[in-house]
Amino acid sequence: MKDIVYFDLETQRSFSDVGGAANKEKMGVSLGVTYSTKSQKYHIFAEDEMDGLVQQLTNADLVIGFNHIDFDYAVLQKYTILQLEEATANLDLLVNVEKILGHRVKLDSIAGASLGMKKTGDGLDALKWWQEYKKTNSPEPFMEIAKYCCFDVKVTKAVHEYGCENGFIKYPNKITGEISTIEVDWKL
Repeated sequence: MKDIVYFDLETQRSFSDVGGAANKEKMGVSLGVTYSTKSQKYHIFAEDEMDGLVQQLTNADLVIGFNHIDFDYAVLQKYTILQLEEATANLDLLVNVEKILGHRVKLDSIAGASLGMKKTGDGLDALKWWQEYKKTNSPEPFMEIAKYCCFDVKVTKAVHEYGCENGFIKYPNKITGEISTIEVDWKL
């Protein structure tokens, strides 16, 4: 059985905290989450477990994420000597959608239009929870980040599976707001 790993991570700092998007490697990982089709389990990796995260990603037959090549790998890169994009087989759903449409679409927009499913928050919430965790050392804010990131992985997986099953995904048209469809070839 192939091991398809769905992946997302959350950061410790925002773009403005590190001087812009060109400095992603300075953002730091608060935690990373994967879902493995082989084990059929979610795994949460704290910052001190990045070796395990990198190992799971590099051992996977395919890593699927949403903007994970440009963003998540750039943030994670400081934790490994491997060149992650070269050391992994990838399907970045955002890259694929952007190639087809010529512009970006948010995961939340695709999930809402295709599945009627919405994310539970946004990255700014995760940053607030991280700051609270660092101040209080209480496990509750860390668990909020973990729940949020796990749900993002679940949404990514659901969008991918929808695209595989139907051969298309839906999204709100940038100009009209009407729901449009695009064909995708995500079958494995």
